[in-house]
Amino acid sequence: MVTLLQGDVTAVVLAGGQGERFRPYTEIIPKPMIPVGNNEKPVLELVVKWLRRHGVSRIVFLVNYKWRYIYNYFGDGSRFDVSITYSIDEEGGYSNTGGAILKAYRDGLIKGRALIWYGDILAPLDVPDLLRYHSGAGSDLTLVVTNRYRVPVGVVKVDNDYNVVEMREKPELDINATIGVAVAEPRVFSEGLERELGRDFDFMGNLVPWLINNGYRVKAYIYSGEWFDVGSLERYKKLDMEWVTRVFDQEPNALSPASPRPGTM
Repeated sequence: MVTLLQGDVTAVVLAGGQGERFRPYTEIIPKPMIPVGNNEKPVLELVVKWLRRHGVSRIVFLVNYKWRYIYNYFGDGSRFDVSITYSIDEEGGYSNTGGAILKAYRDGLIKGRALIWYGDILAPLDVPDLLRYHSGAGSDLTLVVTNRYRVPVGVVKVDNDYNVVEMREKPELDINATIGVAVAEPRVFSEGLERELGRDFDFMGNLVPWLINNGYRVKAYIYSGEWFDVGSLERYKKLDMEWVTRVFDQEPNALSPASPRPGTM
C-alpha cells in the first residue's frame, strides 16, 4: 500500500453524466453504477478500489444525474476505507465536466493536487508513477495518453479521383489519444479561467486548449497498457469481464500493482 500520496492528492471522479449511449439501462441507474466483472461490481467501485490500492483515499465524486443512487451505495466511503465527499454540479450554475471540477475547487472540496478520473474509465495505471512524473516535470496539467490507438471504424485512403486505393478495418494508429485521466495543480483553476470560460465548459474540449493558449505547462504521460471506456453499450459488450475481475476486483490483502495485458483500446 502506497501511503505518501494520501496527504497531498484528491481524486476527483466525474460521475454526473446521463449516460445517453447506455439507454435504456441508464434510465434506471447512472452509468458509473453499471455492473462489470464476474462479481458484477459497479464500475465506480472498481475505480475507487484502484485508487485506494495506490494510497489515494480522499475522493470527491462530481455527480448530478441520479446522484442519490451513487450516494446511497457509497455513503461517506468508510466501508471502502476511503473518504468520499460529493459535489452536485446542478447547484450554483456550474455544469459540464470542466464546470463541475471548478465548482468543487471553489467549494474547497479539492485539497492540493487533483487526480482527475472519468468515472467510466478502467485503466490499471501506476498512479504513483503518474504523480511522480507530473511533479518532476513541473507540470500544471498532465494528461494520460496512449502511445497508439485502435480506431473503432474502418479507415480508407482516397486518391485525387476519389478512388479508394486502400482500406484498413479498425487499424491501430500511431497517435496519442487521451484516456480520461489527468493530474492538475490548483493554479489551473484561476479566476481568469472562470472569467473567460464561465461556469459551463468541457474539461478536455475547452479547458485544455485554454491552458495551452495561455502559456500553462501541459504535459503528456504516455501509457502503453490496456484501458477501457465503459461509456456505451457497444463498448460494454466488448469488455473482458475475466480481466476486469483479475485486475481490479481483489481483496485488500491480495492487492499489488497489476500488469496489464499488452495492447491498448
